[in-house]
Amino acid sequence: MQALTKDKTELLQAVFSDSEEIMSPYACKNANAIREFPSKYDGDVIRTQFAIDIDKILHSALYNRGNDKTQVFSFYRNDDITRRSTHVQLVSRISRIIGRALRLNLDLIEAIAIGHDVGHTPFGHKGEEFLNGLYFSHTNRYFNHNVHSTRVLQKISGCNLTLQTLDGILCHCGEKAFQKYEPASISTFAQYNQEVEQCYTTENHIKKLHPSTLEGCVVRISDMIAYIGKDRQDAAKAKLMVSYKENALGKSNPEIISAIVTDIISNSLEKPYLAMSPDIYQSITDMLHENGHLIYQCDDVTKPYFETIKPMMELMYKRFLKELIADDHDSLIYQHYLHGSIVGNFYRHPKKRYIQTDIHDPNDIVADYIASMTDDYFVDAFSYLFPHHELTNKIKYIEYFDKPYTK
Repeated sequence: MQALTKDKTELLQAVFSDSEEIMSPYACKNANAIREFPSKYDGDVIRTQFAIDIDKILHSALYNRGNDKTQVFSFYRNDDITRRSTHVQLVSRISRIIGRALRLNLDLIEAIAIGHDVGHTPFGHKGEEFLNGLYFSHTNRYFNHNVHSTRVLQKISGCNLTLQTLDGILCHCGEKAFQKYEPASISTFAQYNQEVEQCYTTENHIKKLHPSTLEGCVVRISDMIAYIGKDRQDAAKAKLMVSYKENALGKSNPEIISAIVTDIISNSLEKPYLAMSPDIYQSITDMLHENGHLIYQCDDVTKPYFETIKPMMELMYKRFLKELIADDHDSLIYQHYLHGSIVGNFYRHPKKRYIQTDIHDPNDIVADYIASMTDDYFVDAFSYLFPHHELTNKIKYIEYFDKPYTK
């Protein structure tokens, strides 16, 4: 392998310097990247520090799991319905379109976008809701997928990401729209860690979080843009017969995305915040409310989760907890998770290599394991653990060649 010469190194440094000169004064500069621990890549001249974050996330142990984690419609054999990995790509693309127009740091935007759902549970937000209920009942602490994404990347996988990337992931949740997105002020890991802990101990604290960078704000609003119309598109593919009110954003998902993105860019150019016009903001708010009523809270969509996934998760959670406390190394939680060469290292004594259940609350380990599961693995694990349980035959999928669903 040929190393970079001094001249080539200086050329690359000049390229990075030139690219930063055209950035907005409100962009997060590469030189401002902060890591919790020293890194062997600190002097990298081929990649920016945020580009290094991108690579660390892409190659992390649990990133691929998004390919088999569903969004809203979990019980359909339909390759055209969105899965978590597709959603992540959409968020990344939308946020980079906005970020480029506003002259922001595209590497930071991409790092936040591709990492924002790494810690999501199987079976979408219902899976998150059920796991939160179990975790809280045992610990009086709250489970949230955005917080867990930072735990997976920083703690479990040991990625040593920058503060700006982690903060953006922590603050990404886009369940509610705002007409204006203004960065908060977090500049140290001490502040960040305090926010993370408060998310565990205070209900709904995540709703008070604001990203510390404009790039983080872009990803947060792009998360919402990526699903608000796509969920309607998926509902149609799932043959969910619903009727929506007309709005200013358009009918198709591309029209909705284009209208919102254009409006945000128009109202945010050369400003230290993101903003949208009142009519677009109202249309988004109305769409979110309508989606909640017609899709997310629809009995046809939610009923299977409560009838199958919730009791299955409760049985597995209690079993894994019991087996951990008993130090049962034949358990799946040891064989398929803790004995892993990468993920398992987080829980091991650095020298003696045993699992430190005296340091790591067994409930944390159980929550980590269940959250890491894909939908199919979750179902197969339950069938393996409880082969004769009635729930093993209760999950029903709408198959590829079933007749279209009608009311």
